[in-house]
Amino acid sequence: MEVAKRTNERTSMPVAADDPWLGCNPLDADFRNDPYPALQHLREHAPVSGTPIGLWRLARYDDVWRVLHDVPSGVRTTDGVLPFVDESLENQHRFMLEQDPPNHTRLRRLVSRAFTPRAVQRIRADVQRIVDECLDRVSGRGAMDVIADLALPVPSTVICEMIGVPLEDRDTFTIWTADATHGLAGEIAPPDVLARARAAGEHLGEYFRKLIAVRRTDLGDDLLSMLIRAEEEGDRLSGEELISQSIGLLIAGFETTIGLIGNGIRQLALHPAELARLKASPEMIETAVEECLRFDGPIGLTVRVLHADAEFGGHTLPKNTTIWALLASANRDPRAFPDPDRFDIARQPNDHLAFGGGAHFCLGSHLARLEAQCAIGSLVARFDALALVSEAVEWGPSLFRVPGTLPLTFSG
Repeated sequence: MEVAKRTNERTSMPVAADDPWLGCNPLDADFRNDPYPALQHLREHAPVSGTPIGLWRLARYDDVWRVLHDVPSGVRTTDGVLPFVDESLENQHRFMLEQDPPNHTRLRRLVSRAFTPRAVQRIRADVQRIVDECLDRVSGRGAMDVIADLALPVPSTVICEMIGVPLEDRDTFTIWTADATHGLAGEIAPPDVLARARAAGEHLGEYFRKLIAVRRTDLGDDLLSMLIRAEEEGDRLSGEELISQSIGLLIAGFETTIGLIGNGIRQLALHPAELARLKASPEMIETAVEECLRFDGPIGLTVRVLHADAEFGGHTLPKNTTIWALLASANRDPRAFPDPDRFDIARQPNDHLAFGGGAHFCLGSHLARLEAQCAIGSLVARFDALALVSEAVEWGPSLFRVPGTLPLTFSG
């Protein structure tokens, strides 16, 4: 294959001259393993670029920030279509993240009280208890799988308790939730992956139908009970919306946080000087988690659809153009972050875009931060000599950047 003459001098990353993705195909295994050299090349040579499937990409921080905050846009076209997605399947694609106002506003308002900073701080002791129990179980081993032993059980236990999902069912739906994330890719995903996503959605729908039927007879103060009450009050929530919000909150509540905790611990292990810094100054955990989000966050892009013509980098993109806002690229843009490829747990300011922005800014951002601070901070404080068994990553089945396993050794 002919290789283009232009290469990234810092990374020496060759770009195939006939590659219409310019090295940034999100379904490519090499790109998933380390997307940052290719994203740097894209940011420098084609910061506003089309793709073979008709959508456009924004790679620079300022452009990504604009499409999230300033430019009229949403997740659907102006006539209400969700791009690249078959919406004929029952109870799928009705989650709030796949809606624009006024539906998005109405659905988000129903659950937002549970995710405010004050509400999240009220459960800090519970989150810390769950973290401590996880670390107690591995304390005498000298080794652990960061994902199975910490990054997965912490957020999944927390969201199960918040929603009112029996914890003993966690193993039942863990694979379903990971597979279901590929539904967000719609028809862009390979047929077999899309089939698994649809099947997972059906399994989760049936699971929640049964759980909701049981919960109707004994309502509590959990999120599921709150949504049932809203549905029973009439037009505030339909039965299909009830099931879809339940599924969406379960997936969003822990799938990406697994990646945040897992990738964060991995980066600390890969940067022993920063790990030692955090060990010596545990009060730095808040800025450390923000740097983990910026440097190697679990979500590499978010989708927006223009609701008016807009200009980016000399290109005028028409209304209803679908855009991938490349969060991972924006968060390594040297125009926004000095020395962006340096992992610095004290970095300030750190105005990363890992949680998106605008109306669709991540509802669970405060919860994810709290869980990561407790999990990563406690692991670093409690154990010494943290070391990866292998620097290679075995990725999980999720669409997101979430390791499937992460073996780690330690002492103490």
